[in-house]
Amino acid sequence: MNSVSNHYQSQVADLLSQIRAQQSRNDLVRNDSGTALSQLVQNVDQSSSKGFGNLMVEALNDVNETTHASTVLKKAYEKGEDIPLTDVVLAMQKASIGFEATLQIRNKLVRAYEDIKNMPV
Repeated sequence: MNSVSNHYQSQVADLLSQIRAQQSRNDLVRNDSGTALSQLVQNVDQSSSKGFGNLMVEALNDVNETTHASTVLKKAYEKGEDIPLTDVVLAMQKASIGFEATLQIRNKLVRAYEDIKNMPV
């Protein structure tokens, strides 16, 4: 009877640890999105005085920093440092999404340039 009780207690403890881990991940996502939103609002306020070229340079620098950070995390994980795999995958996905968005923006800018270039005068 005691072994059954210990078994259920260990299962409950495992379940509680999984719930706590999920809650901490949810808190991190909420905090990250809240920080990103406040930074976006600040950037919109500051961007009114900047030119288009400066905004593009800053955006490219941000994508570069994100890519560099994901590479550093990946290498640290491969070396065996104490970094959760979920953090590595999340950083790599952020870098991938940033790169894809940059590529799409570039394609749209090139298309717009070609459209303007081909306009009759």
